[in-house]
Amino acid sequence: MKKKIISSKKIRFHFSGLLLLLFVSFNVSPVSIKAQYVTNNKSFLIATIDSLLNGAVNLKEIPGAVIEIMQNENVIYKKAFGFSQEYDFDHHLLQQPPMMDTATLFDIASLTKVIGTTTSIMLLADRGKIHIDDPVSKYITGFDVFPKSAITIRHLLTHTAGLIEWYPLFYRSSNRESTYKIIHSLPLKYAVGQRRAYSDLGFILLGEIVEKISGLSLDEFERKNIFIPLGMVHTMYNPLKNGRVDNIAATSLGNPYETRMLYDSSLGFGVGGLDPDSWNGWRKYVVIGEVNDGNAWYACGGIAGHAGLFSTVDDVQKLVDMIMHKGKVGNKQFISSSIIDSFLVEDRFHNGLGWMMDSSNSFMKDAPPGTFGHTGFTGTSIAVVPQYHLSIILFINRQNMGLLKSGFYYNSNPLRREIFTAVMKYLK
Repeated sequence: MKKKIISSKKIRFHFSGLLLLLFVSFNVSPVSIKAQYVTNNKSFLIATIDSLLNGAVNLKEIPGAVIEIMQNENVIYKKAFGFSQEYDFDHHLLQQPPMMDTATLFDIASLTKVIGTTTSIMLLADRGKIHIDDPVSKYITGFDVFPKSAITIRHLLTHTAGLIEWYPLFYRSSNRESTYKIIHSLPLKYAVGQRRAYSDLGFILLGEIVEKISGLSLDEFERKNIFIPLGMVHTMYNPLKNGRVDNIAATSLGNPYETRMLYDSSLGFGVGGLDPDSWNGWRKYVVIGEVNDGNAWYACGGIAGHAGLFSTVDDVQKLVDMIMHKGKVGNKQFISSSIIDSFLVEDRFHNGLGWMMDSSNSFMKDAPPGTFGHTGFTGTSIAVVPQYHLSIILFINRQNMGLLKSGFYYNSNPLRREIFTAVMKYLK
């Protein structure tokens, strides 16, 4: 019996026909394949972030977190995890800890430097009230003697003024006016402009400059000129005094780390001639609705250029959107695009003006050029990637876990890095 031979051409024809039949039958198109891939890619990103943040909550590394990722004015992902408070002052787990939600108010710590103070300086520069290379002595007495006479507003914004990194101002002051005078009197630690030494004191001085130029208190200037115009209705200093008493993330159990900064010389924050026992006004309760930072709370009444603001991810997103749109909000130019651009030029120390731009930082690790952001000690961070018109806002209330056995708080940096890396992979 003769075997029927089927040519390779016929095999290819039948196979192609079968593929065509399947293609038509299931209505598959290249566009729908791409759409399915993007959907799956986003699903994988969400699963990755869920795993990272739920894992940190379940492992009792953090009480909770809120994340918001935006691209091209679209929410890629927004979600709350865990609890807004998990421990009482004696470090006992709460029986019914309050759940975190996306509207929870956070002490944003050093994000105050960029959300409040840097934006205030932007506005004043845009209105011609101030110039970034003005000497600080033009606005503050006591800075007209060398070497302080060389310090400019730019130096303060970039942490290159040579100021001491930290000083326990609350040992000598309980109000902003006397706090300013103390900073005026402190000697410089480094040569002006020669190195970056991250210092809260420079931003406290910037807050003083805003007050002197505007004739308003720092909180009032920001409320009238930034928060109200941008619709940031939940952004404020001293929320308890301003009627906001619920849904606030708890921070520290007193101020144990700042206490350690004074008593533990290995941290390198000791102040010569200062007796740590000469002041004992430490809070003995869980800090909720009061700024965690000791200098902001004890020495500045909760209002300072370096710390003190409380906000939500949605409110912070509004300011970030304004910056990503080159100062425009809707059809209105809120800040000129030239000012925005000038504040986001990376210098030799990898700073913008106010904003960090160093892609070696974990929260924006290996980011493309032009990326900027900032972090806050309480566990907050912002990363903005203009190349992708993307922002990642991550708020973690890490301090409510208390100090670890090491004497430090949980390190959020690895978690921030993993999340940022996952988002970058999603985009690429």
